[in-house]
Amino acid sequence: MTTFGATVLWTRPEGTAFIDNKYSRAHIWQFDGGAEVPASSSPHIVRVPFSTPENVDPEEAYVASISSCHMLFFLSGAAKKGFVIDEYRDAAEGELAKNDSGKLYVSRVTLKPQVTYAGAAPDRMTEEHMHHDAHEQCFIANSVLTEITVEAV
Repeated sequence: MTTFGATVLWTRPEGTAFIDNKYSRAHIWQFDGGAEVPASSSPHIVRVPFSTPENVDPEEAYVASISSCHMLFFLSGAAKKGFVIDEYRDAAEGELAKNDSGKLYVSRVTLKPQVTYAGAAPDRMTEEHMHHDAHEQCFIANSVLTEITVEAV
């Protein structure tokens, strides 16, 4: 079994209030390789100035993690099939909705991969099959209840 970790660090600036709920949601995600990502709540959920719009929010990170996982398996599958990829770009989107209990959740993630090949490219059916295989192998996708669709460009 493999274990993955991240440290999430939020610190209240000295002298600022807290119990009035008017505090900054800006924080840092720290990863084992040394990367640090500035994070915050989404300004769609908590208004500015209490959210920091330029920081990554958990909803964006959720969408990005699904997209990234799919891409990594797609690239691997393409390499195994002998296709050379120059660029893979995905303008992925996530949608918030209310579940049957009235709680918000990410109900759908739509991946919109656009792949540029060097030399021979697969036909449309082969590429769709490659995306299907990538989706089936992506353990992030296999771990969530969110509906995930792939609309290759």
